[in-house]
Amino acid sequence: MSNRVLITGIDSFTGKHLASYLEKFDFDVYGTSLSSSSDKKYRCDITDKNQIINILKTLKPNYFVHLSGISFPAHMYSKDFYKVNTIGTTNILDAILEVNLTLEKVILASSATVYGNQGVEVLDESLCPQPANHYGASKYSMECLARGYFEKLPIVITRPFNYTGVGQSEEFLIPKIVKQFKENKKEIELGNLDVSREFNDVDFVSEVYRRLLESSAKSIVVNIASNRGIRLLDVIEMMESIAGYKMEVKVNPEFVRKDEIKSLTGSSKKLFNIIGSVEQCHFVQTLKKMYEA
Repeated sequence: MSNRVLITGIDSFTGKHLASYLEKFDFDVYGTSLSSSSDKKYRCDITDKNQIINILKTLKPNYFVHLSGISFPAHMYSKDFYKVNTIGTTNILDAILEVNLTLEKVILASSATVYGNQGVEVLDESLCPQPANHYGASKYSMECLARGYFEKLPIVITRPFNYTGVGQSEEFLIPKIVKQFKENKKEIELGNLDVSREFNDVDFVSEVYRRLLESSAKSIVVNIASNRGIRLLDVIEMMESIAGYKMEVKVNPEFVRKDEIKSLTGSSKKLFNIIGSVEQCHFVQTLKKMYEA
């Protein structure tokens, strides 16, 4: 059997890491990009179903990982979230059916933001989603529509919690903190320092995707989580150790959310029951790779 995998959004932070990771396990990796093409990369706008159909007819992949979409919650234009994240995904699923592809697995990347503000410390898949912004709502509407394809395609919907690594945009919190230290800044403004959140390594996420591709799982929604909470203050202390100097941390009241949950992580129970437990490096190693990149 062929092991040809097509990754939409292969130029993204996750896409680049996942592509190189899967190649180490002898997957034949191809991808789509909104802006560029090459020997194994097709230019594709997922809001145009015909473009997807043409690529699928040409490539005939065995596995499909859908990562493309708008992932920055502060994106200015609300309607884009639904046009790309929701309708774009149904375009892909419809295209697969129209081409009549026989696929081993279709992975659709949703987001842990679909949970919204639940008031609990550990989020598991039994909770009813309550998205609190357009990004989360667009991902949840994608999930709802994708469930209608469960009987027709071997779909796994993933809800990744926070993860980071080399190459992530500085719009996101951890790369922003690392940048401050790389530039030898003397102070930084943050919100509540005592909160604990998941910050996983992108290699952990890549390994999870690999195992899900090779698993028999289908017609499920599952967290990509480790239930490993890391305090923001601990992140600063790790970076001080790596950079070799102390940074003054100022709490900006505008960054502090009212009634913020002190610890918030994702349950990994369902995930690890499916693919086995996945180990990852200590977070200081992740930070060190980012600092030295």
